[in-house]
Amino acid sequence: MKFYAVFSPVILTVIVLLSLCVPGGTGLSTVPRNSDVLIVDPDIPTEAIPDDVAQQSVPVDEPVSYEGAQLWRVDFDDQRKKNAVAELQAKFDGAMWAFNATSVDIFLKHPKLAGARKLLRRAKISFDVVIDNMQRAIEQENPPKDQLELWENRDGHHMTWTAYHRLNDIHEWMEYLGKTYPDLCSTKSIGKSFQGRDMKVLRISNGNPSNSAVWIDGGIHAREWISPATVTYIINHLVEEWDEQPEYIRNIDWYVLPVHNPDGYEFTHQYDRLWRKNRRSAIYGRCAGVDLNRNWGHKWGGQGSSKQPCSEIFAGSGAFSEPETKAVQSFMQTSAANWKGFLTFHSYGQYILYPWGYDRTVPSDHEDLKRVGDEAAQRMKKLGGAQYTVGPSGDTLYPASGGSDDWARGVMNIKYAYTVELRDTGRHGFVLPASQIQPSGEESLLFIDSIASAISKL
Repeated sequence: MKFYAVFSPVILTVIVLLSLCVPGGTGLSTVPRNSDVLIVDPDIPTEAIPDDVAQQSVPVDEPVSYEGAQLWRVDFDDQRKKNAVAELQAKFDGAMWAFNATSVDIFLKHPKLAGARKLLRRAKISFDVVIDNMQRAIEQENPPKDQLELWENRDGHHMTWTAYHRLNDIHEWMEYLGKTYPDLCSTKSIGKSFQGRDMKVLRISNGNPSNSAVWIDGGIHAREWISPATVTYIINHLVEEWDEQPEYIRNIDWYVLPVHNPDGYEFTHQYDRLWRKNRRSAIYGRCAGVDLNRNWGHKWGGQGSSKQPCSEIFAGSGAFSEPETKAVQSFMQTSAANWKGFLTFHSYGQYILYPWGYDRTVPSDHEDLKRVGDEAAQRMKKLGGAQYTVGPSGDTLYPASGGSDDWARGVMNIKYAYTVELRDTGRHGFVLPASQIQPSGEESLLFIDSIASAISKL
């Protein structure tokens, strides 16, 4: 999900004294549209970081514990409350995870809770504790190991959709599909991550030379585990039930990158469950990493992104500075595929978003994008009751420059470019229980079907 920092004008002097690093790698804040809160982003020029130091690995000895950390839902429906939330961020390292018209989700570590409570009570602002112990939620996110072994797939791979899987399981399963369905599936590494992991793409195609092509990716933000899980669920359904798919799906070449940020994804499994960025190293320790969804080359470096490495929305040293985004750019621009769709899956909040993200504006054919998005949202709600909000990213949420969907539309001229923010609306935040994978996957299949149907009419 996309985030940027907000702070009250009243506390500018406090902000100047803040530490350069954001502890724990949790997400920074979003700004609702029409907010009057001043944006302040202390600038640490990337050119000040020596190249030889920036390439060094940041050692991590012990996994990060979020024992006692909490997720709060705070009232956020007027400027006084927005200023109080800004103060939570500045004084107590609060991280804004998501918001709606009346409230905001704020993540706070245990040592900061008492002071944060006093601040809100003094300001007479209501809040609810959504998650009372983040570490316990993390430990309960996946089924116990003994259950995983019972549910493990025995068909030549380990993948299931009852649990979140490590990168190796996902990549081995993709190779399995290529070997089992050689006339339909093929795999290709389109490049390497910063730490040298494969950027593995699965192509699903009937070989028809007149096919349109659709790009799908997940996991560009490391902590959003439901995204790779949902994308692999889509793959599994398309492949295993290919003969039952409608013609408009079978006449598309599907290119799928389940884990766009493999280094970050593995880091969340091994060391820090709430890490967001990639793993480009820097001299600032936990400030390592670039937000890959601010690193794309359309309106790069504008509002909603940062030039300082400690920020959760650090855009990198330049457009496509990161090997992960550069690999996708190079692959798509050199491919002979007839690109008609670009679909990127994130979490959380339940949104179907389309360009533009860099500002509160829309492309000339925005009514087409809204119509197709609304159709998908209606089908998704009818299936399981989940309500997805549809609209342009910059206006529905907030401006965020350098996003992949803006690049797909603005540079590649792909008509149907969407970002989907998956389940849920905040009850579990980024730590969504694995039991939600299948319903999220089923909803997303309806979204995919709606896009494919629209592409067939072009």
